[in-house]
Amino acid sequence: MQIPCAVNPATFPETKQLISQVMASTGFDPYLPSTYKRRVVRSAGYGAGGGIGSRSAYSTHSAPVTSYVSSRRSYPTSTRAASSYSTVLPAAAAPELRLDQAVQVSSEFKVLRTQEKAELQDLNDRFASFIERVHELEQQNKLLETELLLLRQKQTEPSNLRALYEHEIRQLHAAVEEARHEKQAAQDHRVEMEDVLKNLQKRYEDEVLGREEAEGRLMDARKGADNAALDQVELDKRVETLLDELAFLKRLCESEIAELQAQVQYSVEVSVGMEVSKPDLSSALRDIRGQYEKLAHRNLQAAEEWFCNKMSVMTVGSTRNTESARSAKDEAGEYRRLLKARTLEIDASREMIQALENQLQEVEEKQSDEISALQDAISNLEEELRANKNDMARYLKDYQDLLNVKMALDIEIAAYRKLLEGEEDRLSVERQVPFTVYSHAMSSAPSYGRVQVSMQSQLSSAAPYLLSSRLYSSSLSTEDAISASQAQQAEARPPQEEEEEEEVEQVEEEEEKEEEEEEMAEEKEEEEEEEEGGDEEQGEEGEEEEETEDKQEEEANGEG
Repeated sequence: MQIPCAVNPATFPETKQLISQVMASTGFDPYLPSTYKRRVVRSAGYGAGGGIGSRSAYSTHSAPVTSYVSSRRSYPTSTRAASSYSTVLPAAAAPELRLDQAVQVSSEFKVLRTQEKAELQDLNDRFASFIERVHELEQQNKLLETELLLLRQKQTEPSNLRALYEHEIRQLHAAVEEARHEKQAAQDHRVEMEDVLKNLQKRYEDEVLGREEAEGRLMDARKGADNAALDQVELDKRVETLLDELAFLKRLCESEIAELQAQVQYSVEVSVGMEVSKPDLSSALRDIRGQYEKLAHRNLQAAEEWFCNKMSVMTVGSTRNTESARSAKDEAGEYRRLLKARTLEIDASREMIQALENQLQEVEEKQSDEISALQDAISNLEEELRANKNDMARYLKDYQDLLNVKMALDIEIAAYRKLLEGEEDRLSVERQVPFTVYSHAMSSAPSYGRVQVSMQSQLSSAAPYLLSSRLYSSSLSTEDAISASQAQQAEARPPQEEEEEEEVEQVEEEEEKEEEEEEMAEEKEEEEEEEEGGDEEQGEEGEEEEETEDKQEEEANGEG
């Protein structure tokens, strides 16, 4: 592949001579980095035999231009320049040139400079595109070689990969079968627990029905006991009334007996007075008395028999009701005991169901946690793989950039070496043409530690812009030459350098404003945090006071 060069020495033979002189006078360093863009512009001039001269302008766009220093170097008094004028210029040439001829030369020089600038830009772009294409092809070749190496490695060791894959597949199948068996066992256990739950629910329903029936019978027994108690109270009242009636009858009988005795005694006394006149009534009274005694005895016996019968009947009813109440109480106690036992069984069944449900939930949560952990591990591995791929791509890009820079520098070094060698060969044969250089230096340029040997080292550390021209007349005034040089400088100067300086200053001012705003925001945040800390301390003190007051009230209540 033929690499195009920015300046073709075969086409422009005098350009090599001027470039070498400019490089020697400005201390040009061919090892500058590729970030500093170099331009070589050919310009028109009148040299020996009306040949083509050249102007070399080196400019950089990596830093704004801060100051320009212009100086004029001429060699009209040196013997070398005099000899070159005497040998190169034609005999008919006048020692001085007019001002209009200088203006015409300057205009032609500008036209040729613009044409050569466009041509050099085109050549540089083509050269950069060729280099990028070469790098892309080399990168593709490396990728293809890597893929080929991987395919060869895969073809050389197919058995190991197949064995590994088969072993991994067997392990995965075993894990799947084990998980399936565990799932089936869990489902069977769940079905068994559901059957147990159904049986317990059925038993619970039966016990609830039995409890309701027992409660109904208990209510009936309580009603019977209440009725028996009421009957017993009524019978007790009747016994009291009968006892009162019996006492009343006894008193009545005694009063009647007393009256009868009084009547009998009176009748006896009357009969004693009338014994003579009246018949004997003692036998009659005796008979009447016996009859009344028999009647009273019979009435007393009948009352006692009726009372005894009533008492026996009431005693039998009371004993019967007492036995029924006792049996009802015993039955109620038995039902209460059964109800308590069933309640305990139901509580135990509920606790068992809750424990089984908790166990099932724990198993499900454990499985979900394991699945989530595996998914997280997979995602982490994928992220690590992605990060490794990004790192490899970044490293590959950095390596490619470094390789591109190295190749560009090597190509530039080779091109400049060829130019210097050609110029050295040409200088050994031809004579050197005098010229005048106006250079405008930048404030700084990288030199990579090399000492730049030049005639302008005291003015500037680098030469981003260099204007070279040849004047064939010494009659041109100094002021006109300076004005023409300044006009050419203004035309060749990049129009965006001042704007770039203003933009850089604006960016710096904005950054300073942002830093000040950030500092103010941080100070406000610190003040707010301090205020919040004070409020929290006051709230904690108030809570402690409330707790102490509550404790004092509790102690006072306990003492009371």
